[in-house]
Amino acid sequence: MSSAFTGWIPVIIVLIALAAAYLPLGNYMAATFTSMKHTAFEKACYRLIGVNPDGKQKWNQYGASVLAFSLISVVCLYLLQRIQQWLPLNHGKQPMHWDQAWNTAASFVTNTNWQSYSGEEAMSIFTQMAGLAVQNFVSAAVGLTVAIALIRGLANRSGSGTIGNFWVDLHRAVFRILLPMAFIGAVLLISQGVIQNFHEPTSIATVTGGQQTIPGGAVASQEVIKELGTNGGGYFNANSAHPFENPNAWTNMLEIFLILVIPVSLTRTFGKMVGDTRQGWAVLSAMAVLYFTSLAVVMSSETSLSALHGGGLEGKEYRLGVLPSSFFAVTTTMTSTGAVDSFHSSYHPLAGGMLILNMMLGEISPGGVGTGLYGMLMIAILSVFVAGLMVGRTPEYLGKRIGVSEITKVSLYILVMPALVLAGVGLSALLPATRESISATGPHGFSELVYAYTSASNNNGSAFAGFNADTPWFNITLGLCMLLGRFLPIIMALALAGDFATQKPAAETAGTLPTHRPQFVGVMIGIAIIVGALTFLPTLVLGPLTEALS
Repeated sequence: MSSAFTGWIPVIIVLIALAAAYLPLGNYMAATFTSMKHTAFEKACYRLIGVNPDGKQKWNQYGASVLAFSLISVVCLYLLQRIQQWLPLNHGKQPMHWDQAWNTAASFVTNTNWQSYSGEEAMSIFTQMAGLAVQNFVSAAVGLTVAIALIRGLANRSGSGTIGNFWVDLHRAVFRILLPMAFIGAVLLISQGVIQNFHEPTSIATVTGGQQTIPGGAVASQEVIKELGTNGGGYFNANSAHPFENPNAWTNMLEIFLILVIPVSLTRTFGKMVGDTRQGWAVLSAMAVLYFTSLAVVMSSETSLSALHGGGLEGKEYRLGVLPSSFFAVTTTMTSTGAVDSFHSSYHPLAGGMLILNMMLGEISPGGVGTGLYGMLMIAILSVFVAGLMVGRTPEYLGKRIGVSEITKVSLYILVMPALVLAGVGLSALLPATRESISATGPHGFSELVYAYTSASNNNGSAFAGFNADTPWFNITLGLCMLLGRFLPIIMALALAGDFATQKPAAETAGTLPTHRPQFVGVMIGIAIIVGALTFLPTLVLGPLTEALS
């Protein structure tokens, strides 16, 4: 059996698992966010925080709740890192210095999980559990709530202007979806050798007479939500290349499945909530075309082009292999996960450039938990607008008119990320001290810099190996990119949901543009490429394309 074929076996297995989960999980999430019933535990939580669970919020109230919750999260996580030396399960860890604590707080609250530190060296077990793992749950839940709010705006038939209740959506996302799935996933990871303990690092004698330090930690419980919530921050510095996080080929496939299962199934949730499952299939089809195109480019580059240049296994774990590592890399950059089981800086320039482009597209195929769906819906709305202009009709999506106000918000949503990336790269390239953080010279060094700001602004969190981000300039500016790249698009998405929620749907006529057919899927794919690839074409030419052709 050829290695090319066996390399596709993990892809086939994961696809079968996703197909099996698609309908039940998608339907379950739709039922979860449309149910009028609250559990006794949820009612107790609402009383504790003083929330009326049956009260509905307009978009500005919903957005204020998102921002208030996230601001409190940033402050609490920052303080936790600064006082970890006085807290339990410390094992001698010192407080994080202020700029790194700021960067990490911004990173985990925004679902980015960019790490300018080594987890096993800098973070205590308590900080990892009470700070980072908790934010892995709630930051993923925030993204999920925003997607649901936008769906409600499109599905609203009354014109009431309300899009739900953030606090209710947050509780349901955490307690009804993420926690149960994480529990099952953690048990599966532990069964395959991922560690879960409170042990301090232990030194043992080696056969050569030296000493080796064996780390401990509550790894499985954090690893599972790191992937399921499309977060990405590793318990250890080596992330999912570490055998305590990702021991074998089965856990590698399980982690890829965990990354993809909620973003993929959300397209079914979308279709159910708007009352037309064909719309969900159309969005999923556009996501799939973009995803498998990227996967084909990266896999072919790593098996053929890299092999010609002596690459292939460079920067990859032998126990995982080239093609499964490529599968993992495409999955994490096509989502907002940022986890790595190999080091992207070692990939062939064409493959590395593709991984950067995955993020530049806005991580919409299938994207992160919630963020991928509302990002692709922005592309769908823009596609309807462009198609409507071409045929001279007022654009409508699911019966909701797309006018000046709506398309302005879509445009601002799309412009936020490119503005942050280009500004960050441009300013950093002017600083002489930046060169000290870049391990390579020439186009590859430029790609390291571009990757860093693209990753931060898209809330991805992965990096080209060798890039030293632990400097005051990078800690501060990358943290700002994470916050602005997360919350400015969220405000635009919620404002758009509010616009749609005030409209009563227009009646469908013979001239209504069908948005569930293959032709419209093709338009969405074209718009996604135009908005993403062409915006960054000069940047890609200066970095990975120049390196690939040289």
